[in-house]
Amino acid sequence: MDSHEAKELPPPPPVVPPNLVPELEPIKKTTLLPMARRGIGSEGVRIPLLTNHFKVNFNNANGHFYHYSVAITYEDGSPMEAKGIFRKILEKVQETYQTDLGSKYFAYDGQKSLFTIGALPSNKMDFSVVLENTPSSRNTTGNASPNETNDADRKRSRRPLQSKKFIVEISYAARIPMQALASAIQGNITDNLQEATRVLDVILRQNSARQGCLLVRQSFFHNDAQNFLHIGGGVVAVRGFHTGFRTTQRGLSLNIDTSTTMVVQPGPVIDFLLANQNVTEPKYLDWNKARRALKNLRVKVAPSNREYKITGLSEERCKDQMFTRNSKNEKGEVEEVQTTVYKHFTEFRGLKLRYSGAFPCINVGKPTRPAYFPIEHCELVSLQRYTKSLSSLQKATLVENSRQSPPERMASLTNGLKKSNYNADLVLQETGVSIGSNFTQVEGRVLQAPRLRMGNGEEFQPRKGRWNFNYKKLVEPATVTRWAVVNFSARCDTDSLISALIRCGRTKGINVEPPYKNVFQENPRFKDAPANIRVEKMFEQMKSELGNKKPLFLLCILAEKKNSLVYGPWKKKNLIEHGIVTQCIAPTSKINDQYLTNVLLKINAKLGGLNSMLAMERSQAMMPLVTQVPTFIVGMDVSHGSPGQSDIPSIAAVVGSRQWPLISKYRACVRTQSRKVEMIENLFKPVTNKEGKKVDEGIFWELLFDFYSSSRKRRPEHIIIFRDGVSDSQFNQVLNIELDQMMQACKFVEENWEPKFTVIIAQKNHHTKFFQANVPDNVPPGTIVDSRICHPRNNDFYLCAHAGMIGTTRPTHYHVLYDEIGFSTDELQELVHSLSYVYQRSTSAISVVAPICYAHLAAAQMGTMMKFEDMSLSETSSIHAGITRTGEPPVPPMPMLNSDVASSMFFC
Repeated sequence: MDSHEAKELPPPPPVVPPNLVPELEPIKKTTLLPMARRGIGSEGVRIPLLTNHFKVNFNNANGHFYHYSVAITYEDGSPMEAKGIFRKILEKVQETYQTDLGSKYFAYDGQKSLFTIGALPSNKMDFSVVLENTPSSRNTTGNASPNETNDADRKRSRRPLQSKKFIVEISYAARIPMQALASAIQGNITDNLQEATRVLDVILRQNSARQGCLLVRQSFFHNDAQNFLHIGGGVVAVRGFHTGFRTTQRGLSLNIDTSTTMVVQPGPVIDFLLANQNVTEPKYLDWNKARRALKNLRVKVAPSNREYKITGLSEERCKDQMFTRNSKNEKGEVEEVQTTVYKHFTEFRGLKLRYSGAFPCINVGKPTRPAYFPIEHCELVSLQRYTKSLSSLQKATLVENSRQSPPERMASLTNGLKKSNYNADLVLQETGVSIGSNFTQVEGRVLQAPRLRMGNGEEFQPRKGRWNFNYKKLVEPATVTRWAVVNFSARCDTDSLISALIRCGRTKGINVEPPYKNVFQENPRFKDAPANIRVEKMFEQMKSELGNKKPLFLLCILAEKKNSLVYGPWKKKNLIEHGIVTQCIAPTSKINDQYLTNVLLKINAKLGGLNSMLAMERSQAMMPLVTQVPTFIVGMDVSHGSPGQSDIPSIAAVVGSRQWPLISKYRACVRTQSRKVEMIENLFKPVTNKEGKKVDEGIFWELLFDFYSSSRKRRPEHIIIFRDGVSDSQFNQVLNIELDQMMQACKFVEENWEPKFTVIIAQKNHHTKFFQANVPDNVPPGTIVDSRICHPRNNDFYLCAHAGMIGTTRPTHYHVLYDEIGFSTDELQELVHSLSYVYQRSTSAISVVAPICYAHLAAAQMGTMMKFEDMSLSETSSIHAGITRTGEPPVPPMPMLNSDVASSMFFC
């Protein structure tokens, strides 16, 4: 080897120390994506249907949308805070500078984005506009349509009305090819489709804003009293329309549906307050409550008709409330004069006041400079959103009066589309988009109901999604023994109720033994005590009479059918502290066999019995992928606090099937987590216990272990996940966060254990409806649609499993995200349909699979048990620790169920 060759050789490798442990590069996980459709189903009787999707036509494939950013300031360059007049300012720009804009129309979203078809003459354009008689946003909303939320701009002039100059800066942001819409028309999804359909949504919203509508996300509501429904408490339900563009197998469509939102009752302020506090005369009003109810609402003041935002109420009555005004004396000099509001309006302004003198004034000013008006001169402006949670009575009134039969809904949608007149919109015309006026025709299939098994080996086929237990026995009846009845001051003939329950149970095969001798009646002295005291005293009474004879079951009679204050503390005392199964009822004066049967169905399920089951659960020949292979079925849901409950954590509930091959029995595991977090965070939770050993304290392991223990020590080889409550944009998170956690939980049990997973999302919060042409009834139970209006790529279908008796049936939209098990399309659809028939609380098919309903029930019931403000984070010995995100207040943990009831269907 010569020296030249030696120079080209690489240097020798470094010496490796003998004790060096090599660092392994972490394996990068593959990101999972929703699976593609494998095909469409063929089972069932075909049925022609109509759906509320309207065809979108398009003829401008080579054009581009141009996105521009909008910045609006005052003349001095200070930023604007009053968004209520943004649309009016941009309308003025369009009107004044049409030539400078290249004669282009634009679509404005009311905030910071503007879209045109084709480019504007320049990438950056500045305009100045003057709005005459612009209301000062110090105390008013401006002349904008009531479609936008208006935060008062507190930095402007004190004069209520004046001309103002604004500077509008429009600058180029992005270009969006309209080819994305052309591809969608062909049923294909491209990268820019979401941005392109957003532009179309903005165009439709602008169209509604110009008609003076209230805009709430993708819904709009006309200011038309015919659409108003008073539901009590000064709250009005307004019926409007939801619109959204959907990409389907047959192209792009506009999905239109009816929508409802809540607004404050418009009109005289005093009328609103009377309704809000449910009193008949103003003298009974609580003015502290009134102050809170009126804060930040907008009023129109007579006789000027100017609008102001309410900042509070005066401390004194109108007759006594003093203020300082400027007045000229005899010499013509201006001096400050002290007078009352009442005297100012009646004497100085010559206005009549009938009743305002005895009540506080409406204050629309600042703390340092109040501005008062008599209450009878103030009317609440229409279409102001009411965002607080509704009472049970308001909800019931809303549901009762907002139902629409299929023909009524179709007529309403047709009229709404006609009134919107989208095809006359100049911006939409410029895009080359037009919207058809006919409902889309689709083909559905009606699946046959699964065969059910009752007692004595009897099998039968439900008809029209329903069945009953007349002359039938339950398939696995429990025995009701060592039980008692407690009565929380309800008017009820308990002796007759007990004997009727025993008699009805006997006919259904349930052995209801006589209860402990005495009915435990609440001591009248404690009837008005706090709920937890009432429950405590009831348990003391039982303890004194029963001694150590712990009941296995308690029937609790409540006086209130809804919102009983006793319910939560009673459930907590029984299920958390004592491990006693309990059923609460609020019977009416007339108790019939149907009522008793419904109560017995719940009791039987809670005590470990089964009311009915699928015939396939006892036949391995039917659906072999579930009946011949140990299969674990899981339902998952997360519930969040009601509007206005910002301190309430979210509750994650997961239920898992048990006693395979059964798929009708479930156990629940419920935990708290950070508020408004949708992904379940503690499915897998490895921790080190006191002995220094790694253990899994996650939800999934708890349910897996229960399946293993109750299924003759068999591990599941197939795991089917049903997930509720997630939007399309969260599908990837379900696959890569939640599914990944569950896979890790399995690996934690044994490294080589790899069960096959199937993940299915169930969505109820969508706006697709189905109708039968020229038939007034809802679609038949078992109707399934998986073509024409479904996703062009993803594996989804719509199913109406239940019989819609009232209103218009809302189908459940199922998305199959992942399927390692390898179901055929028909097999999977049959399984989903069958799981709508195993809900133990009812004798009818339900609208969504039972595991999801059970998860929702478990979350709701555990939520009623916990008093978040009273719970101590130190109680770790008896609670499930919640998950807290960095920077957020600690999440109160969920109380742990007593081991005697943990595996029961306590949530039924």
